[in-house]
Amino acid sequence: MSHIEIIKETGVAAVIRGATKDNIVAIAKALKEGGVKVLEITVETPGACGAIEKASQEFDDVLVGAGTVLDPETARTAIMSGAKFVFSPTTNVKTIEMAKRYGVVSIPGALTPTEILTAFESGADLIKVFPANVFGPSYIKDIHGPMPQIPIITTGGISVDNVGDYIRAGAVGVGVGSSLVNTKKALTDEYLSEITATAGRFIQAIKEARG
Repeated sequence: MSHIEIIKETGVAAVIRGATKDNIVAIAKALKEGGVKVLEITVETPGACGAIEKASQEFDDVLVGAGTVLDPETARTAIMSGAKFVFSPTTNVKTIEMAKRYGVVSIPGALTPTEILTAFESGADLIKVFPANVFGPSYIKDIHGPMPQIPIITTGGISVDNVGDYIRAGAVGVGVGSSLVNTKKALTDEYLSEITATAGRFIQAIKEARG
């Protein structure tokens, strides 16, 4: 199964801010046990690429990538650390090109129809509509009216309560941040169990929405 297919099949990427080499293994294990096997480690955190490298080496059955990538230089550093996909909050054509140069999945951020189409035509594999909560699930359905060929992942304000609405509207997947993993909380056994349980609820909600 290709990396794009894994992202689509899983349906949810855990957006992990504040990941370090010291905490990423415990977080990844908790997510994996709940069925979430796609980890987006955001690179604005100092040492994030070390966390990407650690998770990539530790797990064969977890897809690890980089998030909040704003430029091609950062993309290359993350890819050299083991990132298998590159998420961005914006569309930067050079960043898309860098991802494609090294054969990793490119997922730039876009919001307007023009931005979404431009990102897709520039070689993006999936388009991250962000912030999705500004317009809600109906916006995804409206975008897919004239552009049904563009695979969309929604990020921003995604919860267990609304994830099914986005999937039914046509999103192939979602990115979920602090409502799934909040690294500001102490990673106690109790909280790790909570992460696993929440991951399971997201996976179940997506499965039900897909019918």
